[in-house]
Amino acid sequence: MSLHGKILTEIEQNILSGRWPPGYRIPSEMELTVHYECSRMTVSKALNKLVQAGLLERKRKAGSFVTRPHTSSAVLEIPDLRQVVLGMGLEYSSQLLSRKQRRSTRDDMEAMRMDKPGPIVHVLCLHMAGQRHFCIEDRLINLESVPDAEHESFTEHSPSSWMVNHVPWSSAEHRIRAEAASEENATRLAIAPGFPCLVIDRRTWTGQLPITFVRLTYPADLYELDAHFSPSTIAPAT
Repeated sequence: MSLHGKILTEIEQNILSGRWPPGYRIPSEMELTVHYECSRMTVSKALNKLVQAGLLERKRKAGSFVTRPHTSSAVLEIPDLRQVVLGMGLEYSSQLLSRKQRRSTRDDMEAMRMDKPGPIVHVLCLHMAGQRHFCIEDRLINLESVPDAEHESFTEHSPSSWMVNHVPWSSAEHRIRAEAASEENATRLAIAPGFPCLVIDRRTWTGQLPITFVRLTYPADLYELDAHFSPSTIAPAT
């Protein structure tokens, strides 16, 4: 590995591991130059790449600082939660809380908009952003449309990551609301009961066949949604 690559990797690891938390002022270019026994140009090149990646911000005459977590996600996207957390500049981890395979209940069918009963997998997963409990993923997967999920343990990859990277979809529906944390979710998210949460219910289909229903619950101070759109050419003026 080149010296430039070593500097880049070590600073990145300090940030993603949480050793250098958001807002932390990293050593100056001169200090890094001395530490790595290299030219200032080599250090500056590495820092500029970290700025471009969104992990650092450079303030004139003040130095370079670890960026504050950016938790915004587009309403019309289906993100991999691992990538969302890494994009915040925090270390990501997940814990599978439960995995059950069963025949769909009436509630499952209603949630997934299934026309008839069938085999499903029900998974519950906790996603972490650094030391913070970031999200509870409560997911139903229709094995008729995703047969590979029958043999997937979801221990190596979270359900969110596995679905995004393995299962194509043709249409989706989002429902977004604010909700006070229940006793159960408060325990899972390490927050007080009643703490405000952002809850996203999402359904996806391939053609007319339901793929999955997932409920994502976030502490409201960690996540936000945004959307960019243009007025329809046939929409009336408002």
